[in-house]
Amino acid sequence: MWTQKELRLTARARGFHLITDEILRQLPELSKYKIGLLNILIKHTSASLTINENADPTVRKDFESFFNRAVPEDEHYYLHNDEGSDVRVIYIA
Repeated sequence: MWTQKELRLTARARGFHLITDEILRQLPELSKYKIGLLNILIKHTSASLTINENADPTVRKDFESFFNRAVPEDEHYYLHNDEGSDVRVIYIA
């Protein structure tokens, strides 16, 4: 048995966001499965997905601090700007 479904996530500003509850709300059929594999594809050129245990809320703050320094907004050398200057990063716990 398998399920394939397209989900739409709420738009968010640049940052690291928990989306587990939003995904679970949109996939109530997951309760039918005892074991399985979930594949998630984000169809956005400047979004990313990380999977972490979310045991410590400071992890997201550490990610945010690192990426704000490593990938600052609005640099003159960025070629891709179709979605605007902010880059959204999605986080699943």
